[in-house]
Amino acid sequence: MRILALLLFTTFAALTPLPNEEAASMKLALLKYNGGGDWYANPTALPNLAIFCNLTLGTDFSSDYAVVEVGSAELYNFPFVHMTGHGNVVFSDAEAENLRNYLIGGGFLHIDDNYGMDPYVRTAMKKVFPETEFIELPFEHEIYQQKFAFQNGLPKVHKHDDKPPQGFGLFWEDRLVCFYSFESDLGDGWEDEDVHNDPQEIRMQALRMGANIIQFAFQQ
Repeated sequence: MRILALLLFTTFAALTPLPNEEAASMKLALLKYNGGGDWYANPTALPNLAIFCNLTLGTDFSSDYAVVEVGSAELYNFPFVHMTGHGNVVFSDAEAENLRNYLIGGGFLHIDDNYGMDPYVRTAMKKVFPETEFIELPFEHEIYQQKFAFQNGLPKVHKHDDKPPQGFGLFWEDRLVCFYSFESDLGDGWEDEDVHNDPQEIRMQALRMGANIIQFAFQQ
């Protein structure tokens, strides 16, 4: 089964665009923010995740993701938004309010620390939700028990500071509105194989966890 899954993904990942690209009904979105951090890191990550989700979850995502600014009204067009980078993150008051309203209104944000953004993104998100804190999710949380089971939480994709990967959440009225993957580097695992030369099984684990995040976000 594992070999078959790897072969299926390798075969279909080469298809650009997807056979049903014109009929695809939804796009994943990448969050563009200020502060100098490289919000645009991992350009092949979301297209590969979209393809993988279409294959394994039966979704209908376009392989062409959208870029949306934190303060833009366009944010509300995307139920799932991904954020990554290595450095500084700055939200203006208006941007923080817009992101807050988006998340309270039903949106979902996945933040993936690509190494180096942790202190900045925590400060930025505190501006969005000053009344709450990131809390580490237990391995039994539903986000780890979707289509694919991760009994030990997030997979470890890249070494970084050689710490165990951790998944943190921000909750609003008992709903998980933001999932933050730290010391894991899922986005690097979603990228094309020749970008980081990660083993196929590591990439597959990253994609499976990504699919879990997507599935969880859309069923809340």
